[in-house]
Amino acid sequence: MNAPAHPRPRLAVSSCLLGAPVRYNGGHSRDRFLTGALAPHVDWTPVCPEMEIGLGTPRPTLRLRTDGRLVTKNGDADHTGAMTALAERRVPDLSDLDGYVLKSRSPSCGLLGLPRYASGTPGERTDGQPVDRRGHGLFADRIRAALPDLPTEEDGRLRDPVLREHFVERVFAHARLRELFARDWRPRDLVAFHSAHKLQILAHTPSGYREMGRIVARAGTRDREALEEDYRHAFAAAFAVRARRGRHANALMHVLGPLSERLNQPRRHDIVTAIESYRVGESPLSVPIALLRHHAEGEELTYLATQTYLNPFPEPLALRHHL
Repeated sequence: MNAPAHPRPRLAVSSCLLGAPVRYNGGHSRDRFLTGALAPHVDWTPVCPEMEIGLGTPRPTLRLRTDGRLVTKNGDADHTGAMTALAERRVPDLSDLDGYVLKSRSPSCGLLGLPRYASGTPGERTDGQPVDRRGHGLFADRIRAALPDLPTEEDGRLRDPVLREHFVERVFAHARLRELFARDWRPRDLVAFHSAHKLQILAHTPSGYREMGRIVARAGTRDREALEEDYRHAFAAAFAVRARRGRHANALMHVLGPLSERLNQPRRHDIVTAIESYRVGESPLSVPIALLRHHAEGEELTYLATQTYLNPFPEPLALRHHL
């Protein structure tokens, strides 16, 4: 019994992360994970806001100011209007994608902790050093505001194996939902989709799963567009919550439940031991997942074998092997 094939997510990405020489200094920031392990499984849409507003490369360094403006380092050019207009034009192109990987520390694309410089407000430091590090890249900030359900992440944070797994999981889940709503779906299709994602959603947020269940329960009586919009938002919100060990362990026990009566005591003990070893941080999630998937397939339990929780993204990505 084979698990369903994975969709092929569509991802926007800062062009420099794929190796394009578009950085301010004429260089690139090629990311090995994006161009290596992930590339065979996704379709990229490269974006470089600075190049798209005509700055070229190499180009003067840009800075964020505390008043929200994006200016050159010496302050002789203000690109706030051009960058804001570009973001507005780009939103329709990005709205049908499944995620966005942005260049960290970029005043246009960075998501978090960017330095902001004095805008001339009385009391601000004037020594040329940052006033704070609470800035958000201007282009990225506008895109996130317009597309709040789109999974976004920085390249730097993707070096953390936990954050990497979470982002990729969100992206593939988003792609599955996009494919569902792209066709002429029926209420029964949404019910089947939600059922297949039950354990995966529970691992993130049980309350979110209950909320989504209430939405699905009205699938045959509500306006389709309103129902789709509500489910999209709830689905995105659920997957935005990072699954913790305790909730993973709970989801794993939910998988074991239907299997228990078909397994002998030694095999049940092996699985329970593996789940507990994961829960206390002694082994990776991949160990109990592999055991449960093996037994679900061996016992031909279709409900379990087709749960996205057991196979949320392509196996070659090997994202569940970290402690």
